[in-house]
Amino acid sequence: MKKLNVAVIGQGRSGKDIHGLYFRGEKNVYYNVKYVVDKDEYRRGVAEEIYPGCVTFSDYRDLFALEDVDLVVNSSYSECHYPITEDLLLHGFNVLVEKPFARTRYECDRLINIAKEKGLTLAVFQQSNLAPIYTFAREVISSGKLGEIKQVNVRFNGFSRRWDWQTLQKKVAGGLYNTGPHPVGIGLGLIDFDPDYKVVYSRLDTLLTSGDSDDLAKIIIEAPGKPLVDIEVTSADAYSGYNLKLIGTRGTYKSTTLKYEMTYIVDGENPERPVIEESLEDGDRNPAYCREDLVKHVESGDFPGDAFSLGTPSFYEHLYYSITEGREMPVTAEMAREVISVIETAHAHNPLPVKY
Repeated sequence: MKKLNVAVIGQGRSGKDIHGLYFRGEKNVYYNVKYVVDKDEYRRGVAEEIYPGCVTFSDYRDLFALEDVDLVVNSSYSECHYPITEDLLLHGFNVLVEKPFARTRYECDRLINIAKEKGLTLAVFQQSNLAPIYTFAREVISSGKLGEIKQVNVRFNGFSRRWDWQTLQKKVAGGLYNTGPHPVGIGLGLIDFDPDYKVVYSRLDTLLTSGDSDDLAKIIIEAPGKPLVDIEVTSADAYSGYNLKLIGTRGTYKSTTLKYEMTYIVDGENPERPVIEESLEDGDRNPAYCREDLVKHVESGDFPGDAFSLGTPSFYEHLYYSITEGREMPVTAEMAREVISVIETAHAHNPLPVKY
């Protein structure tokens, strides 16, 4: 198997500690990091140590003179995702761009069209849609154990403060652009990225962060014949006990990124109760309440990994065969575009004051 030569742009938390962790790990049998780009001299020195033999640059445009780059990973600042990816595609490179894909749907369409015109692979790092939190939920839905799914709740919440660039609107940052692509991607995926979906409600606010972007986002999505999707992303919630919940006609499922539990009933085990129009009474003619012990089934378990330990290797494996054999990615750039469309809509409906 021929390894693909990779150039990584950016050695921040994503480039070094997410993508880089995969590239340096034993699960990587597909790629060789040959070039690294970062403006910071110290970070370039670190890259030369952790990727022996790699060549480093301070400007990504130095890659344009090279002919042996099979893939460029764009893990630059979020506001640079669009212009750098556009430049790379126009110069003939296959690109994996970190989330968020871009700021607007128009920018996403522009990048998708360039890649198609030039016959290039364009991927967006939405690895949560390959992680067990998502793939196992789809299995549960398909099993029918919960009956017809009526509502999907996705929560990526916590309780913390930020004061870095990820709190600034001018950096295409804030909770919804930064964390939001994961829950929005999961929510849209669980309604099959229905082309007729609509954002029927959204709210953005700033509570704890020091910047001017959101750290509280609420989005509700509807699509014909599909479950209601309720998405929440906030760093001001100290009591969020799950990341994903499925509510069906026969039961409920909930999970974090690492474990799940579901409770459901089985047809025939709880005979239907006829409706009684009069007030209920007990044996002594006292007022009574509807009470019964349903025959319930409870299942629980642990996932073997999360979006980083399992989702990332799976994403890169699919990407390898997309580049080498033309296979379609299970998470396409068009899907990532819809994620941005939802986020852009929420921002359009809830303009926050620009302070920086």
